[in-house]
Amino acid sequence: MHESEPLIHEILPVGMLQCNCHIVGDPKTREAIVIDPGDDARRILEVIERHRLKVTAIVITHTHIDHVIGLRRVHEATGAPVYVHKDDLELYRHLDQQAAWLGWKAPEQTEIGALLGEGDAIHWGSYVGHIIHTPGHTPGSICLYMPAATLQAEADSGSSAEARDVSGLLFAGDTLFAGSIGRTDLWGGSFPEIIRSLKGKLLSLPDKTIVYPGHGESTIIGQERETNPFLRSSS
Repeated sequence: MHESEPLIHEILPVGMLQCNCHIVGDPKTREAIVIDPGDDARRILEVIERHRLKVTAIVITHTHIDHVIGLRRVHEATGAPVYVHKDDLELYRHLDQQAAWLGWKAPEQTEIGALLGEGDAIHWGSYVGHIIHTPGHTPGSICLYMPAATLQAEADSGSSAEARDVSGLLFAGDTLFAGSIGRTDLWGGSFPEIIRSLKGKLLSLPDKTIVYPGHGESTIIGQERETNPFLRSSS
């Protein structure tokens, strides 16, 4: 295995609402995390097996039903602990009500292994992700930020032009989208809070930070700072 192998990162849009599930692995140690296994657990597990990964954590950016339908099966198959922000536990306990609102079958719940808070860190292999608490879409919405220093070995290897030009990776859940922001008219949503989270925390990240939203295409912080109508109008 060559030192220049890049970060393993696969994005699977899953479920009826096409939630972006991320599988992020260390090519050397084969340790990995899964972010938001929203459905299609079989597909998620196939990717994990194909890369010969050992999942050490399952991170939930928020507990809306479309981000957790596949959680129980992925948890049972991998044995990895589940990480959720404490302020979203109540929402998770009411998956049956969320399902009824959408006309879906309620998924089985699973054990939460650890409660996340602002500034916590999740480690796997040589990588680390820092928890940013971003309430607004839900009370316990979080983003996972991998700073540039975490990715420096990949950048130094010259494995790709993108790696050399990246200031970090942000797995943003449903807080920030390309050209938009998370809706705030659902359970526990708050428009003032999401704006505070975005302007007070996310927009302070470097311009070239790649943003991976919970749905849709990726973007970068600098572009959202300059062109996102929600952020420009709320200055």
